[in-house]
Amino acid sequence: MKYKRILLKLSGESFMGDDGYSIDYQKIHHFATEVKSAVDRKVQVGIVIGGGNIFRGVKGAGRGFDRRQGDYMGMLATVINSMALQTVLEELGVNAKVMSALKIEGICEKIFFKNAIAHLEKGLVVIFSAGTGNPFFTTDSGAALRAVEIGADLLLKGTRVDGVYTADPEKDSTATKYDTITFDECYEKKLNIMDLTAFTVCKENNMPICVYNANVPGKLGRILDGEKEGTLVH
Repeated sequence: MKYKRILLKLSGESFMGDDGYSIDYQKIHHFATEVKSAVDRKVQVGIVIGGGNIFRGVKGAGRGFDRRQGDYMGMLATVINSMALQTVLEELGVNAKVMSALKIEGICEKIFFKNAIAHLEKGLVVIFSAGTGNPFFTTDSGAALRAVEIGADLLLKGTRVDGVYTADPEKDSTATKYDTITFDECYEKKLNIMDLTAFTVCKENNMPICVYNANVPGKLGRILDGEKEGTLVH
């Protein structure tokens, strides 16, 4: 097995149903099934989920909310998403632990990297919620931080397109996909893969990033089996 431990980053919007409802069970079931496929391969899995399907601090600030307060509201949205994923994972027979950057007694264990690693080594899926625990940081930054903290072999960013392209493939039919690309090339070409803070954390800590289409069943397993899927940033 090429990867022993991974950190999977999913957007909150990926949990949203076609009807615009905040949390769609079938969408979560899809991702839980994908995660189970990794666990079945004896890969240790950490997960970070955004909260944009419920509340996003930046958008809240645009509607009059204080940005700091809005970001904390967004952090709590990620806790809700994390609890939803935990529930469906457990329905599939996968033991999962929700940890939080904010102290929420009775629901989440406070994040401490040594405890997280211990849970992973026992075979639990660890879902890291509440981002970094600080306003002005995205869940991308939270994902980069957790990936480095737990010593992951790979950070996987699940999106709705199959990798990194020369331009937005949903808008430009001539866009071509990169199979691999370096961090420096991404900087030079101004490719938006993650926010700049998260991207820099990964670059400075030699954390490779795989960008792939997380909506395709079986895709995560194929990546873990070493097949060429998505784009590897290294």
